[in-house]
Amino acid sequence: MRLIRHVVVFDAADIDAESRFWAAMLEGRVLDDDPRFHVVTDQDHNWVIGVQLAPDHTPPGWPEGAPQQVHIDLHVEDAKSAIAEATRLGARVLLADGDFADEHGHYVMADPAGHPFCIGWGHPDQDRLHRFLRTLPAG
Repeated sequence: MRLIRHVVVFDAADIDAESRFWAAMLEGRVLDDDPRFHVVTDQDHNWVIGVQLAPDHTPPGWPEGAPQQVHIDLHVEDAKSAIAEATRLGARVLLADGDFADEHGHYVMADPAGHPFCIGWGHPDQDRLHRFLRTLPAG
């Protein structure tokens, strides 16, 4: 599997507040062109965190309350082979969102212990992300 990037994704009911917080912590920026998902970059313009809209999100009460709600996104060059490899290693598909011929999409999978993760392709590529960031005012 040729990995392009890995991204930790946080669920949040208020993705604007969550995205702004992490962008400030990382001295980065927020790409917020999707009302359901934000990209957070670090100061070097690398995509490092995603924030996913979860309207019914309940903050984790770790260690004794509600479970933690975070997953990892694996962005790959060849999604079909990456999903086949993950399946061979013991993962199972929970949701297929997109056809392999589509420009972008993702599969939600579960690891052998049931933890969700995504294998995605095409959203957004590093060039598109850098073009967007150059349009923002400095600061």
